[in-house]
Parts: sequence; C-alpha cells; structure tokens
Amino acid sequence: MRTTRGAPAPLVVVLFLLACHYCPFAQGIRWLSLMRTSSLATVEQQRGGNVSCDQLRGLSRAQKLICKKNYEFMQSVRRGAKLAVLECQHQFRSRRWNCSTVNGTRLFSKALSDVLSGTREAAFVHALSAAAVAHEVTRACSAGRLAGRCGCDRSVRGASPEGFKWSGCSDNVAYGVAFSRAFVDARDLRLARTASNPKALVNLHNNDVGRKVIRGQMTRQCKCHGVSGSCELKTCWKELRPFRDVGHILKDKFDSATEVEVRRRGPAGTRSHSRPLIVPVAPLPDTNGLQYLKSSPDFCEANLSLGFLGTSGRRCDPDSNSADGCHTLCCERGYNTRTERLVERCACKFVWCCEVRCRSCVKDVSISTCR
Repeated sequence: MRTTRGAPAPLVVVLFLLACHYCPFAQGIRWLSLMRTSSLATVEQQRGGNVSCDQLRGLSRAQKLICKKNYEFMQSVRRGAKLAVLECQHQFRSRRWNCSTVNGTRLFSKALSDVLSGTREAAFVHALSAAAVAHEVTRACSAGRLAGRCGCDRSVRGASPEGFKWSGCSDNVAYGVAFSRAFVDARDLRLARTASNPKALVNLHNNDVGRKVIRGQMTRQCKCHGVSGSCELKTCWKELRPFRDVGHILKDKFDSATEVEVRRRGPAGTRSHSRPLIVPVAPLPDTNGLQYLKSSPDFCEANLSLGFLGTSGRRCDPDSNSADGCHTLCCERGYNTRTERLVERCACKFVWCCEVRCRSCVKDVSISTCR
C-alpha cells in the first residue's frame, strides 16, 4: 500500500512527528502482545518483579512502573489481552478485516499503524481491550486471586425495596475499571497531556466507552433460602455478564461509530491553539459511542507486508446482503461454489444400558469462496 510523505524536514523534527504519529495506535495497544508472553510467571515469583517487568515487550515506561508495583495483576492483564483478541476475531469473523492481524506481530508494527490508526477498527480494538482488562481484573478480585489488593464489592448491602436482601459476593467492577484506566490509558494519557495528540484523545475516549459498557452490563443473580426451596429469604448479588455480551454491544457501536475531526480552540500562537478540540463531523453524535478520525481501507487485497490477508479464499454466503454476503465480502470479484459431501452422525438413540447408537447420514453442502 502506498503512503505519502510530506516535504523534507530536519531529522529531529521528522523523528518527533513519526513518534507522535505511530504511538497512539500501534504502541497504545502494544501491550496486547502480552498474550504471547511466557515470562509472566517470573513476574509473579519475584516480589516487585523489577527485572521481569522491564523485559516485558509492548509495555510503555508508565505501564512498566505499574507492573512493578502491581505484579500480581499482570496475569489478569495477559488474560484480558487474550480475551480481547479472541472476541475481536469472533465479532469480525464475517468481515473483510477479520482481526487476523491481531493474533500476530503485524498489529504492533509501525507500517500497520499507519493504515489502521484513527479508523473504526482501531476504535473497536481500543474499546474492547480496555473492557477486557477491566473484566479480567474484576473476575480475579471476586475469585480471590488478588487477595490483599481487592475482593468482592461489599458496598451493595441491605434490604431491597423488591423484597430481597443484598448479600453474597458482588463483582467489584469499580476496581477492575480503575485498574484498566490506569494501565490501558497510561501511554495515550501521557501523549494527550504533553503533546495534545488528537489520536491519543480519541483513543482515550474509546477506551472509556469500553469500560462504560462493562459497568452497564452488571446483572443480578439471586439464591433462595428456606425449607425445600420455599424462598422465604432471597439473597442477591451483582456479577458481570459474559464478555460475549460486551463484544456484541461494542460491535454495534462499531457499526454506528461517529467520525470526528480535530479543530484548534484558538488562533495560532496562542495557548489554546495547542489544545485540540475533537468535534463530530455529523450532528447529534452518541456521546457513549465509538469515535474515529479517518475512513478505513477496504481490506480487499492481500498485503502481507502489512499483515492483511485479503478476502480471496474466504467463505461467503451468496444469499446474504450483510457483511458476510459474497457480493460484499468478495469486493465484487465474484465467487466460486463447490459441493462437498459430508458424513454426519444422525438419528441417535439411547440403548439401555448404556450406549448411544447413531446412523451415518450423507449430506451434500454447497460452499462458496471468494475469488
């Protein structure tokens, strides 16, 4: 993919601009590479983990400091990174960009950053990863894996107007959200404060959108107490919904994301000019929705240098008008259809005792793939 470059500039200025350009997306979520690391066990074994935290790849200086002071949280961060990647791949499994690059090192390359930075895809990955860390830390608190640092949320107590009693171990989502904000936002927060970087500001907004979804997805679970389950007394607690629900909500927000642009608050040379203002291109945006700065590439053609696999060979649905339809997914290149014969178990019956007997059924299946 071709990139454009501006006029020549002094070397120091060029390096500074490149650093500011690449940091917000590629480096802002480079910590996702923790899902592939095998050194986190060492972090937990060494109190303080000073040496190991410095050796963890993908962490900014601020994130390494957080790691050193909170080494027991890093397994939850790693689980959050893996959860975000798997959920991204699930939600985009039928899209032209199916999150395939997230599972490899290409997502963290500067070249890919130039393409994805500021797009809808970047917005989704930022929101999803921030939510995943909050989710995993919250789960760890409730499970007692972070004893001495956090536990259940004991603030929900007393009788409810609906006739039940708040009790049990409610998920401490406030703690998980607070840690996610400190760790995930660390790099972009520094850029937003020191360089007033517009992409960093958008990243921070999208991170917060993901955490708001987590907080809004608490559900009530109850247990009855009494003779023979008579439910004379009912105790309830709050817990997180499955992360798949969070993925669905953020996917909907991806589809309805708002394009924004950068404007300066005051004339050039003034102090207010250095603080960019993010404003929507279209009126009446959703303040709780995802934001992006530029349009996404079409992802139609393979570009292995960037990690794009293209859509050639991908399965599609010739009868669908959605993103998984052959017309859309195949970028109007057409598709091929072949018939495969599958042998499946069918008409299974339980035979006393203790066996399940099935017949073998043959079924012809049409499979369409993009050219």
